[in-house]
Amino acid sequence: MAFVNQNYCNLKESYLFSQIAHKVAEFTAAHPEKKIIKMGIGDVTLPLAPAVIEAMQKAVAEMGVKETFRGYGPEQGYDFLHEAIARYYAGFGVSVASDEIFVSDGAKSDCGNMTDIFSNDNVILIPDPVYPVYLDTNVMCGRKIIYMQGKPENDFLPMPDDSVKADIIYLCSPNNPTGAVYTKEQLEKWVAYALKNDAVILYDAAYESFISDPEIPRSIFAVEGAKKCAIELCSLSKTAGFTGTRCGYTIVPHDLVRKTKDGREMSLNKMWLRRQTTKFNGVPYIIQRGAEAVFSPEGQKQCREMLAFYKENARIMSEALTKKGIKFYGGTHSPYIWMQCPNGMGSWEFFDYLLEKLAVVGTPGAGFGSMGEGYFRLTAFGSRENTIEAMERIEKGL
Repeated sequence: MAFVNQNYCNLKESYLFSQIAHKVAEFTAAHPEKKIIKMGIGDVTLPLAPAVIEAMQKAVAEMGVKETFRGYGPEQGYDFLHEAIARYYAGFGVSVASDEIFVSDGAKSDCGNMTDIFSNDNVILIPDPVYPVYLDTNVMCGRKIIYMQGKPENDFLPMPDDSVKADIIYLCSPNNPTGAVYTKEQLEKWVAYALKNDAVILYDAAYESFISDPEIPRSIFAVEGAKKCAIELCSLSKTAGFTGTRCGYTIVPHDLVRKTKDGREMSLNKMWLRRQTTKFNGVPYIIQRGAEAVFSPEGQKQCREMLAFYKENARIMSEALTKKGIKFYGGTHSPYIWMQCPNGMGSWEFFDYLLEKLAVVGTPGAGFGSMGEGYFRLTAFGSRENTIEAMERIEKGL
């Protein structure tokens, strides 16, 4: 008999965003006349930058000519994209080697796949509220999971507790879902904790491009010692609108070494390389040429204009909530607004109210963990017209 992984029995019945999509589909079918404005899933709405399109079109043409056609590429990504990413990091004072960079189809994939190189005996420390993938991928492995509470008292930025012993720590800054951002001093404390406990930090930097304050780190490797205890995951989904194009990258430093249970030292960089070359066939050449263009001077200029558009949406949203006297977090260095549900409403109760009364869709905070109950996430990735209209509806309807 072929037994299945019983840890799947411990997962919630459906993924958060699938549950939202189901509710919205039911409402749409019942009310086809209503214009629904979606501010829930963090999907972008602006098209890819012209520099990216031009690079991809050129790459497509290359694939149609025998002399420039390419078949299988390196699973960890082409050198030209590694070099572009390394130059990008150097622009904010962080040095990474080409062979520390692994190109993938997105940070979500790497976040889940990274569990392959760690023992299931590890204790996992996860923030609450949390991006569901951190939790669910470890539930699938049957690992022990402990939580650190994000709450108003710590501005939804939990800090290390020496009485808690963890082996793998998930951090996300700017944070999804709360929009909160760790300072360098706060990250230094996390690095110190990880080094003291021989732990590994999985640092999700998918939203680093939204940071505008030079004092706030764009990478955990801006902190001394981080290369001995951290892996950084990043994505072009929000930086450059690659949600449908799929490209991200993970940085695994050479200095990151840990032991097996029987005491053998292992390089996590070599382990991840072995994992990727075994289980992953690489990102298409055409996509990688588009990604390379993101980091060109013209691509950066165009992508910054896109980011400015979404940040203005966030400003409009923040202004509307401030007028209503509603407490919220994020929206400054993040595309997310983490608002307190009004009138003591629960997260799903508020979701139903917004959908049924105002035809606006957001994400219930409870879907991100118990500490998210009573909060609600809105995203700034909509069109300007829809963002303004949605906030007008909320101002009038609350």
